[in-house]
Parts: sequence; structure tokens; C-alpha cells
Amino acid sequence: MKDEKIIQMIKPEDLKEAMRSWLTGVAIVTSKYGEAVHGMTANSFNSLALDPPTVLVALRHHTRTQQLVRKSGIYAISILDIHQMGLARRFAGQTETGKPRFDGVETFEMTTGAPMIQNATAYLDCKVIKDFDIGDTTVSSAKSLPPKLSRGWKGTPALFQPSMAEIGEVMTDQLNPAEQNSFWKLPENP
Repeated sequence: MKDEKIIQMIKPEDLKEAMRSWLTGVAIVTSKYGEAVHGMTANSFNSLALDPPTVLVALRHHTRTQQLVRKSGIYAISILDIHQMGLARRFAGQTETGKPRFDGVETFEMTTGAPMIQNATAYLDCKVIKDFDIGDTTVSSAKSLPPKLSRGWKGTPALFQPSMAEIGEVMTDQLNPAEQNSFWKLPENP
């Protein structure tokens, strides 16, 4: 009974604030069902087990990507390179909001047919094993088909800390001085 009262006192904003201190990688999750294709930026992605190779992703209810994953039972993960943060913002709906997310983006497919973002650091093609709802989110665990690493990749994975202003500070120290001056141009009023 005492534990239930403690849990009820925690507000969503409190958890969100605490999670701002957790640094994660950045990936784009995509899915396809029939002719419908969609994708979104996600940092709620993890490996779950190595044997069998299993991953999970958490997607908010009623997003187009979540609906396609639920209908199709497949998704692809493109783990982004630091130089793909423009795509991360685009697939998060923060820039170019009137433009289709895949417009001008080079993609390819592996086994499931879900699109993967070209030049990412690594790719996982996934078939859903089980999903469940918790709160406003669907968690989908999936069997990862053989992963693909970018050929000869020696890049730097993109890192995310929930405030986009903070992400620039975290990541620009990984770039050379010329890139630091041109890479992070955030909108005045995001």
C-alpha cells in the first residue's frame, strides 16, 4: 500500500526531468504496411537479449509508425551517425514539417521490406515477437534478423540528451572546429 502511494506521487514531468540526464544513441524506427511507410526518431530503443538476438522499441500510441508496426509486425532500426542529426530532427517532426519525411532521403530494404536510412552506422531488420501497452506507449520486442554495419564505418554515433540545445553541446565537441561552427544551427523558436 505504501509503495502505491509513492508511485502515485511521481508526476510524468518528474520522470521526464530525471531522464534528461540520461545520454542515449539516436535511431530512426521505420515500418511499412502495404503501400504505407512511415518513420520516427526514437531513443527508446535497446537490445534485450543476445540469444536469441532480440531488441525492443517503445512507441507512443497513435503515432503513424506505431500503427504501422502493430499492423505489419515489422520494423527497421537505422542507428544514426553524428552527421545525420538533421534527419533525426526531421523524423522527430521538428523541421520540414510540411515535407514528407522520406522525401529526398536515400533508403534501402533488407528482408522485411521496412526502409532503412542510407549511411547510418548500423541497421537492424526486425520481426515483432510480442508487444504490449503500458500507459501511452506500445513496447514492441522483436527478433533481429542479421544486422548490417556500414561498410568500413569509422564514424561517430549520434548522441541524444533530451534538450536539443544540450545535444549540440554534448556532440559538437566530437566534431572538428569547422564542423562545430556550421553543424548546430537551431531555430530561434523551436
